[in-house]
Amino acid sequence: MQKIAILGAGNMGGAVAIGLHRLAKDASLTVTTAHAVTLEKYTALGIHTSLDNVSAAQWADVIILGVKPWLVQPVLEKIKPALAGKVLLSLAAGIPSTQMEQWLSGTGVRAAYTVIPNLAAEIGESMTFASAISGKADDLVKSLFDQVGKTLIVDERRLKAGMMVASCGTAFALRYARAAMEGGVQLGLYPREALEAVYQTMKGAVDLAESRGTHPEAEIDRVTTPGGITIRGLNAMEEAGFTAAVIAGLKV
Repeated sequence: MQKIAILGAGNMGGAVAIGLHRLAKDASLTVTTAHAVTLEKYTALGIHTSLDNVSAAQWADVIILGVKPWLVQPVLEKIKPALAGKVLLSLAAGIPSTQMEQWLSGTGVRAAYTVIPNLAAEIGESMTFASAISGKADDLVKSLFDQVGKTLIVDERRLKAGMMVASCGTAFALRYARAAMEGGVQLGLYPREALEAVYQTMKGAVDLAESRGTHPEAEIDRVTTPGGITIRGLNAMEEAGFTAAVIAGLKV
């Protein structure tokens, strides 16, 4: 049984905790937060909880830092004595590996990684990117996060790209869904009808392309007949800057 402590169960840490609790049958979890009231929903799910980061880190084999980036250093300072021989996974984006290495110097940590999942970890559908900070535990990291979705191990240079496409990408995809829903309402659907149609269409489109192993454009070509409504709609979106806007959003 793999003992995993998730220190900081906000939105992302909480999604990982819930996903692992539901899907990782060989994992024993302890979740910590700064406030007892936040722990209530995890306790209700049957997850062991604690307000003590140090004791949780001492107990665990794998420590997942789910705290905000500005809290990583102070939390690491407190749990340093518990890191020797452990695997540390930080969910905090934007901290260079050189900085993390400096904070972890002398701890004896076995391996450390920056791991960027997305909120769909909660239902086992995350797209997770991970990059080594120090040491080597690719198989462990991949096997752990593959239980809550799919995982790619990349170098640090590609980690930001992965974060924008897959983690921030959740918000980007849902912003499209909101826009399509509003368009559907303008065309005459009731809001609940439009939302149901948009969600099912997005899900169906992804599942179709994935099952066929095709490039998105190949499936687009199957829908666009010469002179038809679909191609007119696509061209209108491009004239309004659709593709350029998406790429610009990823490059911020």
